[in-house]
This record gives sequence, structure tokens and C-alpha cells, in this order.
Amino acid sequence: MGERCCAAVVRVLVLQAAWALSGGQVRYSVPEEAKAGTVVGRLAQDLGLEAGEAEARRLRLVAPGRRASVEVSGASGALLVSSRLDREELCGKSAPCALRLEVLLERPLRVFHVQLEVTDINDNAPVFPAARKNLSIAELSTMPGSRFPLEGASDADIGANAQLTYTLSPSEHFSLDLQKTDMDGESLFLVLRKSLDRETIPVHRLVLTAIDGGRPSLTGTMELVILVLDANDNAPQFNQSVYKVQLPENAEHGTLVIKLNATDLDEGSNSNISYSLETLFPQDGKGVFGIDRKSGEIRLRTNLDFEEVSLYRLQVDATDQGNPPLSGHCKLLLEVLDVNDNAPEVWVTSLSVPVPEDASLGTVVALLSVSDRDSGENGHVRCWVWPASPFGLEATFAGSYSLVLREALDRERVSEYEVEVRAEDGGAPALRASRGLRVPVSDVNDNAPLFAQAVYTVLARENNAAGAELARLWARDPDEAANGRVSYSVWDGGVGVGGGGAAGSSSSRGSGWRPASSYVSVDAESGRLWALQPLDYEELQVLQFEVRAVDAGEPPLSGNATVQLFVLDENDNAPALLPPAGSAAEAGGVAVALAGAGSESGTLWAWAAWGAPAGQVVAKIRAVDADSGYNAWLRYELWEPRGKGPFCVGLYSGEVSTARALDEADGPRQRLLIVVRDHGEPARSATATLSVSLLEAAEAALAAGSSSSSLAAVSRSAAGVELGAGAASAATNVWLVVAICAVSSLFLLAVVLYGASRWAPRAAVLSAPGPTTLVCASEVGSWSYSQRHSRSLCVADGAAKSDLMVFSPNFPPPPPAPAAKDTQPEPSALLDTVSKYLFSEERTISEELERRCGACEAAEQRTVSLQAQERVRVGGSAPVRRRARL
Repeated sequence: MGERCCAAVVRVLVLQAAWALSGGQVRYSVPEEAKAGTVVGRLAQDLGLEAGEAEARRLRLVAPGRRASVEVSGASGALLVSSRLDREELCGKSAPCALRLEVLLERPLRVFHVQLEVTDINDNAPVFPAARKNLSIAELSTMPGSRFPLEGASDADIGANAQLTYTLSPSEHFSLDLQKTDMDGESLFLVLRKSLDRETIPVHRLVLTAIDGGRPSLTGTMELVILVLDANDNAPQFNQSVYKVQLPENAEHGTLVIKLNATDLDEGSNSNISYSLETLFPQDGKGVFGIDRKSGEIRLRTNLDFEEVSLYRLQVDATDQGNPPLSGHCKLLLEVLDVNDNAPEVWVTSLSVPVPEDASLGTVVALLSVSDRDSGENGHVRCWVWPASPFGLEATFAGSYSLVLREALDRERVSEYEVEVRAEDGGAPALRASRGLRVPVSDVNDNAPLFAQAVYTVLARENNAAGAELARLWARDPDEAANGRVSYSVWDGGVGVGGGGAAGSSSSRGSGWRPASSYVSVDAESGRLWALQPLDYEELQVLQFEVRAVDAGEPPLSGNATVQLFVLDENDNAPALLPPAGSAAEAGGVAVALAGAGSESGTLWAWAAWGAPAGQVVAKIRAVDADSGYNAWLRYELWEPRGKGPFCVGLYSGEVSTARALDEADGPRQRLLIVVRDHGEPARSATATLSVSLLEAAEAALAAGSSSSSLAAVSRSAAGVELGAGAASAATNVWLVVAICAVSSLFLLAVVLYGASRWAPRAAVLSAPGPTTLVCASEVGSWSYSQRHSRSLCVADGAAKSDLMVFSPNFPPPPPAPAAKDTQPEPSALLDTVSKYLFSEERTISEELERRCGACEAAEQRTVSLQAQERVRVGGSAPVRRRARL
């Protein structure tokens, strides 16, 4: 038997793999009961894979919902039998027995469908319902030709292996009759060929043999025990030999299936009928139905399931109570009707997560299998995805779907999707099923860091401590992990060295350029901006630079922000006294001169004529404060002599004038001690000593003339010194000296002519030359911005109170150009920003002036504001002189 089975396996094992042109399906066949390890087919070769590619791309088998009993060899790519294949267990009586398998192939992910047909071998012998069957047949009354139904054998095989033939052991009284009809299939009858005689043979024992059509054929037997009875010669009869009934599978317990009625022509106890029920098919269907022995009502006892058994074949016996009892028989064919009682089932056979946010449209995310055990419309399944965006379903084969990407992903908007695959059948009412999928989205570096502000304005007081925190910058990167980890650095910016001012661009860098990184530093992780050294407003007012934020992605992305650092002034500089700047006699004949030989060092000398009227300007004290704003606003106070002396000092102008008419009682000389204070907190001060000589009117005029001549010579020699010292800017200094000499000569000539024409008493003021510093003087006071590198000199006329001196804003000069090129540098790019800052300081000072000086000093406020506006409008480093009538 084993050898013949092996021979059959060898003969049947034929490779039938071929691509189905319509669906891309591979078909194989294998006989059942094939040994483990039997090669079903060269799957990798049939799929067009090269040697070794099956293992590299992880060729594997997926059989949803059932045990596959086959496997794919990782090394050879062959489809092998892995466990026992029993066609009857897998498919029952269904023919053909085809298993649908799915084969997955990675890199790229592909799915192939394989249909494996398990062919039948004759491994099941025919089986009768019982090993023995007892029959009772009345003698005499049972005529030859009477037929007695027998239960046929069943064979679990199919086809020729299940085609049964019956034989009966030799008997002169009985024979077999096998009838085949389309309605009820095969019917086996025991036919009485000769009347029975109980006295001769009371019991007949026969052997019924069933032979299948397999090779070799298998047989099954059942013993027939026939008891011969007397008398009762009329058996009960049914109206029909076959009854057909339909019953829905959701019928409740106790449901009446049918009521049968048999009649018996006998009388008395021989006509009393009792009914019995026997299940012919399926053999394990006993107990599903029950019959009332007296009424013949057949009722449902257990649940029906169309998916398990769709047809029941029952035999009903009607037996009278005669002696012996006679029986009538009929068949009941019960068809189970399908109802929609099975919801669809959804399986996930493969899931590729997480999905990168830059995945292309059409990317396969998951493979799914959908089925419904119902039939017809009840088993027709419709699938969709909820919510639909950004995924969709594509049908790849009957019951197989791919979850694909329909829209572009953005992890920063949605980092994870909860996708639900829903299935609905076509029944009424429809049943639904769903399967949830969690699809995370992986991050790619597609977002550059973005600062909260494009421009940061930072205010820092000068003289701050090194390491002080100035500001905190923050850039947001919506990416995650390394793609969202931001580091900060100072990227660009700096300032010219040698005159404070605003930051310049890279185009103005030269030998005096200092990068912003020498002043400030930014913490790479927190974005905190630190000061590397104390800031000095007099050196640096505005520093502009860029901070770059770079993420750690691949490739890295970056974002920039501009930082404008404004240094706020502190009152850290005391006023500095300046030497006299002019030599011309004042309007009233007053002159001032630096102390000559033998005079007291640092003392200013002035001459005044006796009889000079009150208000006559004798001298002018000039001072400058390196600070700015309120801290550079100076006021002048006469410290000695106190009380009512002959002289007084302008509070803000520094002009020393007569408080009353001078007479001989005032003495030949007056010594004045003048204190210059700023408005800072706390205030800082400087002291000037002025010695005023009282002369006759003629002597004062001669002193004024001699001082003017000596000052002109001193001016020319000072110009020569400047030419020699400033070789790099020789051309510019030559013209400046020429202009100063010309103006001084004209001014001296005008004073001499004016004095000769009026013959009025004059006071001479002589000024010795000194280092030039830009000073704006008026009756309002001294508003000074230090320009240590300037070579310009400008002094307001003391007598005429209508002059307005305007100078350029205090911006740092650019890096020096080569000496051969006499070019004018461009104004700073931050002029507008600094002007706003200066205007705010001017407004603050104006409010303080109005509070302190009252409405009478409104003209002084307007003068200060015009000065600041003119400095911004001019935008250069050279002083500009404007006259305005207030």
C-alpha cells in the first residue's frame, strides 16, 4: 500500500506553475498525504528571481486564516510541503480543493498570489453508518419484489475515488437495487426476490459490501440481519417518497420543519403508526432535528449554520404496531437558506511603518486580506478607508487590498495617523467590520530654524560686567530629534576701531575692523547673548551683527536674525575744559587770551575796559563732555567770588559778562573761579580760573590788536604743525588751514574797521590755539559731541546770540583709506536707527529744560532739537555751519 502511494505521488507531482496573464497568479498541484519536504514547485524560478535573490529579498509565504501546511525554502526559493496535507480536512467534499496563498517579496515590497490545488488520493475506505442493520420482514404478506431501503456507505474522497459500487453476499431471497436520480442522488434498496418462510429460515444474515473506484480500491461492509415476521402484511405508506423543505439558518429552536403523515390499511394495533427519524447526511448531523413519534411533526432542536452544512438528507420511518410491525419510509431533503449572519473579516498581512514624511505618492503602507463566510450578495464585500485622507485602498486581487499613500505627508502637521479600514457586505441589513491601523510618520529635515523676530533690538548700559547676559534669542524648528535640535552662533557683524559708532558691513572692513564676536558671544544651546567685555559708549554706540541658528539635520538647515545692540550712556566722564578757540575781538571790544609767559599755568586771561556797560561779554568758558545726552549737557556756575560781584556767568552758555558797569573801585584785576557741571547722576564737574584785567579804553584796544596779530601767527604755525603731523590726510588739512587763515584775517580786518569807525570802548579777548574739538555754543549752553579725530574749529560769535552751530552726528569714522586717495567716506548704514535714538534723548532733555527753565527758555529747546536734526541730515564727519534767526 505504501509503495503504491509513493508511486502515485511521483506520478502526480508535476509542476503546473504558470503565470495567469490576467491576474499574475501561480498555480501548483500536490497530492494529499505528500511527505514533508516534498517539492511542490520552484517558486523563486517561476517568479523570475535570480539565484540567491529569494533569500536576499526575504521571499516568504502568507496564508491568512488557516494553516498553510506548505512553506518556502529560504535558500532555494522552492515551495515545500511542511506538514500533513489532508484534502478531506482542508476542503471536505469540495472539488477542486484549491488553497489561496500569498507570497511576499521585499525591496521593493511585492505580493504574488499562489493557488495550490490538493489532489485527492484514495486514502479513505467507504464507511457505513452502522456496522449492523436489523430488518424485520413479515412472511407471506411481504410479496416478492418488495423493496427495503438501506443506508448507503459514504466515502470522504471525491471523484472516482468516491464512486461506490455495492455487492451482497449470495442469497436466493434477496438482491440489491441501486437507483440514481438527479433529485435525491443514489438510493440503495434490498429487494425481496422470493417469499420468506419464517419456519424455514427465521433470520437471514447477509453482508453488504461497498467498493470505491480508486486504484487500488477500498471496501467497507455492513451486516444485514433480517428477521422474518408473521401476519401484519400492510406497511404504512407516505404520500410522497421524497419531501423537500427550505429553512433559513437563523431559525429558532423548536421551529416546525414539516409534519408527515403515513397511512396503514390494516386495522387495530396493526394500523397504529409511530414515526422515527434518521439523518443520512451529514453523518454528524444527528440531534439537529427531532420528530414527534405520534404526530409526525419534525422540529428544529439546534442551530443551523449555512456555512457549515447547507443540505440535510433525512429518512423518516413510519412503523405500525402489528405483529410483526411493518414500516413505510420516505426521504426529507432540507435545504438551509443563507442569511447575512457573518460580518466581514479584515486581516493585516503586512505593515510597513513608520512612513517618512517625504514618501512618494503610491507608496504601499500595508497589505490587507478581506473575506466573508456568507455567500452571494451576503458575501460580497466593499472596503474603504476612514478617514480617506491621505490614504486609500487599491484592490490587488480578489479579497486582497493595498493601503497606499494618496496625499503628501507633513509630520509637523500630523505626526501619526489612526487609520481604520472598514468593510461592509451586501446583505440586508449589511454587516460591517473594521481594522484599525496606527501609521506613525517619521521626520525628515524639511524645516529651517525660524527666529521669533527678524530683528532684535538690545539695549545695554556701558561699563557692564564681562559675562553679563544681554538678551536671549530663540529660534523654533518644528522638526524632531536631531532635525529640530538648534545651535546658535554669531555669524556676521562688527565695528570700526578708533572712534565708536555703529556697526558696519563687511564692505567697510579694514585694518581697524573688530568683529562682533570680540564684543559678544551666544550660547550654542540656549541662545543666551553674553557680553565678552565691558562696553564703552564713547567707543561703541551701536553694534549690528547676525546670529545664525543651525539644526543638526542632514543636510543642516539654518536661519538668521539681525541683532542691533545699542549701548546706553552712563555718566562716567567729567567735563573737560577747552582752550580758547578764537582771536577776534568781541562786539563790545572784549578779548580773551591764554596766560602768557610768567602767568599762572592753566589760567585764562581777559581784558575789559573801565566803564563797560552791564551785560558786556568779557570771555567765554568752553568745555566738552565725552558723554552724550543729559550726561553731556553742561551748566556753568560762578563759584568765586560769591555774592554781588562785577561779573556773572551764563548758566548754559559759559559767557562771562559784566553784571554792572565797571569802575575803578573794582580794582585792576578780578580773579573768577568757574565750576562746570553736567546733568548726570551723580553729576561730575570741572573748575576753570579766569583772570580779568581792568584797563583804560585805549589800552584795551591796543591789547586787543596785539593779541589778534599774535593769534594769527600762532594759527599759521599751528596749521604747519598739523600738516606735518597728518601726512595721511595732507591735502584735506592744507585746505582747512588755508580756510581758517583766510577767515581769521577777514574777521580781524572787520573787527579793526568796526572799532575804528565806532571808537567805542572795547574789551579784547585773546584765544590761544589748542587741540581742536567740535563744540556747538549758543546762548542756550554747550552741547558737545567729542570728535577726537576732527581737525575742524568752530566758535560762535559771543555778541550775536542768533548763531546756530550744527555738527555731524557722533558716528565712528570708517577704516582709513590709502593716503593717495582723497575720498569722502559714506555715512553709516545705521544712520536712521541712531537718529531715532538721538531724537529720543533730545526730547528727554527738552522736557527737562521746560521743567527747569520755564516757558522763557523755549527757544533754547528748539535750538537743541535743530542741532540733532541737522546732525542726522548732514550724515558726514565734517562740521557744517548754519545760521538761523531765532
